[in-house]
Amino acid sequence: MRRLVATVLIAASAQWASAQGLKSLEIFMQTARSGEAQFTQTVTSPPRDGQAAPAKTSSGSFAFERPGRFRFDYRKPFAQTIVADGKTLWLYDADLNQVTERAQGEALGSTPAALLTSAADLAALRQDFTLSDAPDADGLHWVLALPKARDGQLTSVRVGFDGDALAALEILDHFGQRSVLRFSGFRLNPPLGAETFRFRPPQGADVLRER
Repeated sequence: MRRLVATVLIAASAQWASAQGLKSLEIFMQTARSGEAQFTQTVTSPPRDGQAAPAKTSSGSFAFERPGRFRFDYRKPFAQTIVADGKTLWLYDADLNQVTERAQGEALGSTPAALLTSAADLAALRQDFTLSDAPDADGLHWVLALPKARDGQLTSVRVGFDGDALAALEILDHFGQRSVLRFSGFRLNPPLGAETFRFRPPQGADVLRER
């Protein structure tokens, strides 16, 4: 998933809480031209043979600029960079000294990154996702997004907001793998230079072009 959960409230409280998620998402899409944050990602695979697989945790920094540009810099436990520059999606694995290059439109589709960085408003989002409010949990307002495309890898995405600030992404894929990203120190509309979303393969790296 690198290449790539809610307390039920009583009825009246749930109805009030459910109004907050979509509202927060709408405000985010109206106001967030760019953003940056630190993140921690925990990936949990489904149990096998009755044994739960250990969770894998990584961390780094995240930045985006709408429309269609974002960057993930993983620092721990392994260095990896993912950059979308609006046309191309780049994946750099420092340990392998290998770069994968893909056409961004084909690579993203109905993904969490596309959900947050590409669509102009809720109406545009609803072309690719079925959106609904979810009850407040963990001190956050939540939105449930179900991809309309049936041939994608995702089953569902939950987006969590602390007020109007992006705070969490919870992603479930068709293989039962769950990825939870928690954002901290989120900055709304910081000045981000063009170099933030520009990637140049390091000298000597193997470049694999997937077209």
